[in-house]
Amino acid sequence: MASRTASKDIITLRGSTAIVSEFFGYAANSILYNRGVYPEETFGRVKKYGLPLLLSQDEGVKTFISNLNKQLSEWLEAGKLQRIVLVIMSKATNEVLERWNFSIETDGEVVEKGVSREKSDKEIMREIQAIMRQIASSITYLPCLDEPCIFDVLAYTDTDVAVPFTWTESDPKLIANPQMVKLHSFDTKIHKVDTMVSYKNDEWDDQLNDVNRFDSLTLKWRLEYSRCQSSQKSLLWQ
Repeated sequence: MASRTASKDIITLRGSTAIVSEFFGYAANSILYNRGVYPEETFGRVKKYGLPLLLSQDEGVKTFISNLNKQLSEWLEAGKLQRIVLVIMSKATNEVLERWNFSIETDGEVVEKGVSREKSDKEIMREIQAIMRQIASSITYLPCLDEPCIFDVLAYTDTDVAVPFTWTESDPKLIANPQMVKLHSFDTKIHKVDTMVSYKNDEWDDQLNDVNRFDSLTLKWRLEYSRCQSSQKSLLWQ
């Protein structure tokens, strides 16, 4: 996971970038499985982070996440990526049902000067394990998604980022009446990733809505990746 010496674990910018982008790929697969966006039989078991995890075997989804991770790696290494959001929506109405938010803080000195940081691989893995366990148990604290769903991936970047042709500017796809659950975070000492899921709530909560408005006002840039439709099990490029 990271460059190392005989006596201590050294984390480089490139090594940290690989850890974060790989984590998002596994987290996205776990969300799609545990929230029932794709059928259970389209996933295969693997072992990662010392845990049994599920990965989609659908070629469209595999290509989607592979291409996504390549772009995220580029932005992470440049220190330009602020946040990734996996949005789950109703296929019939496009209503946003869940937003899985991964906020990223980057050590600017590492990006500018090329210095390294120290943290053990085992400690990073334990932190990631905690997040993956929370995603796997999401059925216990999130409402059941009892309708066909689709998903989008949003990337929040610095405003000076050149927009690749596979991305387009997007609205933030906010939930009008959200409930929020703060999940664990992990920190490579170069990139810190905070995780949170918000979901549709039938009762209005003014305090939570104020938090959501603040998030919208501070948004710098919105990019939307192409959409997958679970019913067709295919990748649709916009």
